[in-house]
Amino acid sequence: MQKDFSYPLQIEDINQGEQSYKLKADKEELVVLKDILQVPAVNYFEADIKLKFQKKRGILEVGGEVRAGLRLISVISLEPFDKDYKADFSLTYDTNATYEQIREMDEGIETDVPDIVIGGKINLGDIAIEQLALVMEDHPRKEGEEFSPLIEDDTPARENPFAVLSKLKR
Repeated sequence: MQKDFSYPLQIEDINQGEQSYKLKADKEELVVLKDILQVPAVNYFEADIKLKFQKKRGILEVGGEVRAGLRLISVISLEPFDKDYKADFSLTYDTNATYEQIREMDEGIETDVPDIVIGGKINLGDIAIEQLALVMEDHPRKEGEEFSPLIEDDTPARENPFAVLSKLKR
């Protein structure tokens, strides 16, 4: 059986008020995270997550910090390098809302619209992975590396095609 980085919580099991969770990936989970994030290696992955549930209103606030050390490949030098990430986040879920209600809210207001809870549960592991993925670069490069073209453009400047047409008109 393959182990994954999953920490599901049933909404009905979450108590009113604030709760704290500490997530830390073990060796097997780091391998799973490497595949999910599509990087050569994940050196460490941990998250401190706080939940604040207002049961009467059906509002669940999820916030905290994700920290990870990743092995990446530079898009410039193609050399591997390690980089540490830290992502602070804050999310709001409406545990009573449906897609239709959220869609209607989204059209009428300009403030942040809460996420909805699907199937009566949230997964803290998925939330932490998503928050890290949001701060990762699409094209990682080592610090100080800059792209410079290897081939210089020696092609002569072409004559403006409209200038050629104006010569024909004369």
